[in-house]
Parts: sequence; C-alpha cells; structure tokens
Amino acid sequence: MSRGLQRVLVLLLLGVGITGTARAQQQKLAQTGMKFLAASLDPRAAALGDAVTAVSGGPEMMFYNAAGMARQDDFLAVSFGQMQWIADINYDQVALSLAPGGGRYGVLGFSVVSVDYGNLEGTIRADNDAGFIETGNFSPSAMAFGVAYARALTDRFQVGGQLKFVHQDLGPNVERFDETGSQVVVSNSKNVKAYDFGVLYRTGFESMTFAFSARNFSSEVEYVDESFQLPLTLKIGVAMNVLDLTAMAGSNQHRLNLSVDAENPRDFSEQVKAGLEYVFMDSFSLRGGYAYPTDEQGISLGGGVSRTVRGMTVTADYAYTEFGVFSEVHRFALRLSL
Repeated sequence: MSRGLQRVLVLLLLGVGITGTARAQQQKLAQTGMKFLAASLDPRAAALGDAVTAVSGGPEMMFYNAAGMARQDDFLAVSFGQMQWIADINYDQVALSLAPGGGRYGVLGFSVVSVDYGNLEGTIRADNDAGFIETGNFSPSAMAFGVAYARALTDRFQVGGQLKFVHQDLGPNVERFDETGSQVVVSNSKNVKAYDFGVLYRTGFESMTFAFSARNFSSEVEYVDESFQLPLTLKIGVAMNVLDLTAMAGSNQHRLNLSVDAENPRDFSEQVKAGLEYVFMDSFSLRGGYAYPTDEQGISLGGGVSRTVRGMTVTADYAYTEFGVFSEVHRFALRLSL
C-alpha cells in the first residue's frame, strides 16, 4: 500500500472514529446555544449546499474549514458579505487573509461576524387582564471575532485552525418591579472562546481531495440556572473536478466541481450535503446544492463573476436558498484579491 493511500485511510478512520464517538454520546437534540456560529455566511458555500469541507478558497474558508485557505495565491484577500436570514435577522461578515512570502510561512486570517436580530418587545408576567406588562423594546446582538492560521505542510497535506472570541447579548431581562415600581434588570450578556480546526488532503488521483473539520469546540455557557454548549459540528468531505475523468481533463476553460460532505452536528440529526459548481474560464460560475434530511431548507442556487483589473481581482457572489414556510434566504459577498 502506498504511503499516500495510507494517509488517506488514516484520515478517514480518524474522522469516522470521532464522528461515531460523538454520535454515541449525543443525547440531546436542539439543545445548543449561540446558534449564529453555525450559520452558513458565504454565498459560494451556501449555493453548494455547504458541502465545502474539501474545497479550497480564500478567507471565507475560515467559516468552514480554515485548511482550505492554505494555498492562497494572492498576498491579500478580503471578503465582505451579508446574509438576509429568516425572521428579518441580518448577518454581516468580513474576512481577511494574508499570505506573506507567497504562502511559504502559511496564511494568516482574521474574521468578524455580526448579527442584528432587530427590535423585540419585552414583557413580564403580571396579575392583570392581559397577563403581562410591557417592559419596553430591546435589541439582542451577537458577534464573533476570529484569528486563523493555515499552512500547506507538503504538496498534498494542509492544516488550519481558528480561535474565536464570541459575544452574545440577549438584552436586559426585567426580573421584577421593586417597591417603588422601578424595574429590576438582569444582564444576559456572555463571552466565550471557541476553537475550529481542519485538515485537507490531496490524494494524487486527479484533483480529488479529502478533508475533515471540527468547529465550535468550547466550554459550556451558563445563563442564570441553565447551561448549554456551542453548536459543535464535525464534517468529512470529498471534492473533485469531475471533468478530470473525461476527455476535457486539463482544460483551463471549463471545470465541473463536485463536492459531498457528511455532517454530524451536536444538536440535530446527521446530514449529507452535496454541491455542483460549473466554472467557465475562472470568470463565471453557476452553482447548486442540497442537504438531506432537512425540515424546511430546500435547494440552494447561486452564481458568481470574477474579473482582474490592474492586478486586482474582484469577485461577486450570490446565493438563494429555499426555506419552506419561512421567507427565502439571500446571501451576497464581494471579494478583493491582490
């Protein structure tokens, strides 16, 4: 057995073993908190059904598998994006990556995610006809700041990791009214650190790659008398340009990238995700993806355009996702590379 094949088998066994252990220990469903950390923010990834664990890219890979940005060709890349989530919740993200020395020293990345939940009306139970008293509007918010590093250890093996500083403020909680009628308010703001890591392996068989990622390792977070864990997610993925198996192998004009992920989240059932991306001359892309099983989320579609002007590459991406009884989800992103 070749050394390369041995490495692939070890990687797969490691991923399957960890996933199996997590499944055996999983006793709860829908019991994690700070769920904004599990949201898919990048339009390209979302349009591929989030099946991007084994896909390479730019700074946006910090939101999925940091190892995927280890072979960044550009010295600097920065991505700005927004996701219009259900219930009028908006996500904004910025991701930046630097590859000094042509990537010989690895790729350093920074990411910021901010969530706007809008204004909500606060109430407290009361012995009146309505059964409650209004306590005024409040605005929950959440934010995560990440520092990531990725490096290609060999011509086939890539690793990456990220440290995230996470903040969530659910807004003030009016616990009761004192004897003067003033509100007694309790803060619901929490901070926690979370960790991501991943590996990506180029098999040597055409363009096929295998990868494994683990996201949102952290300690438990406690609000009042209840504690919860962050949305830990383990994923194994494979990706390949399927045109490598045809007479069009080696073509610089056309690529047809197929990617498949198996995902084991902490708080709901396992999923299989698949995505297909057609790329024409590295300038125009069409994408589609699907995840199974899901309750409301349907097919995802998207596309992108890219152009280089005076040494700067500008890429714009968009994704649309069906969401059943909820409103559809739109994602937009702009990336600059030089």
